[in-house]
Amino acid sequence: MQEIAAWFRSLYETTGLNFTIFYDPYDATQFARGVGMTIYLSVVSILISLVVGVIGAWLQSSRIGIVRGLVEIFVVIFRNTPPLVQIFFFYFGMGELLPATYNDIGLREPLLSNVQWAIISLSLFAGAFNIEIFRSGIEAVPQTTVEAAEALGYTRLGAYRHVVLPLALRVCLPALNNNLVNLLKTTTLAYAIAVPEALYAVTQIWAESQNVTEMMCVLLATFVLLVGVLVWVMHRWERSLRIPGFGQ
Repeated sequence: MQEIAAWFRSLYETTGLNFTIFYDPYDATQFARGVGMTIYLSVVSILISLVVGVIGAWLQSSRIGIVRGLVEIFVVIFRNTPPLVQIFFFYFGMGELLPATYNDIGLREPLLSNVQWAIISLSLFAGAFNIEIFRSGIEAVPQTTVEAAEALGYTRLGAYRHVVLPLALRVCLPALNNNLVNLLKTTTLAYAIAVPEALYAVTQIWAESQNVTEMMCVLLATFVLLVGVLVWVMHRWERSLRIPGFGQ
C-alpha cells in the first residue's frame, strides 16, 4: 500500500493529477465512508422496495376495490413525481410534522435522521415501480396454474406465495434488474439532504484539495463498479432461477 501511495504522490508532483484518496489517509477515510454509505443506502432500500413490490402486487389483485384503489394511488404518486421532490417532501415536509426532542444547547433533534428519511423515500420510489414489475410477472402466469393450485387446497395467499410469485419472479427479473440499478444510481440524490454518501464525500474532498476532475473520474469509476457488481448478482440470480421453457 505504501508503494501505491508513493506512486500517486509522485504522479501528483510530476503531472499535477491529484488523486488524494490514494495517498492522503484523511481523504481516503472520507471517501471510503461515503462509498460505504452509498452501499448501505442501496442495500437497505433495495430490500425494502422488494418487500413493497411483492406486497403491493399481491394487494393489487385483492377482491376489495378500495385496497386496489389505494395501491393504485400509491403507484401513481411515487411513479409520477421526481425522486428529489419526494426526498424533500419527506425530509422537510413530513419531518417537521413528527415530534422532536431538544438537546442540552437547545438544538432540535428530529425523530428520524436524514439517512432514515432517504431510505424511506428511495424505498417507496423504487417500490412503486416494483409493484408494476411484479404485477406484469403475475399476469404472465397462466390462470390455469392458479386454478390448479387452488384445486390442490392452496389458499389465495398460499397460492401467491408458493406458486404464483416464484413463477412471476422468473418473468420479471430483467425489468427488476433495471429498476434496482436505477435505484442504486438514485442514491446520489440523498446528497441534497446532506446524507454523507459517495457524491457528498467526493464534493467535500475536491472542495479542500481542488481536484474536481480527478475526483469526478474516481466517482464515475466507483459507480461503474457498484452497478457492475449489482448487475452480476442479478444475472447470477436470474440464471439460478431459470426454468427451461418458462419465461424465455
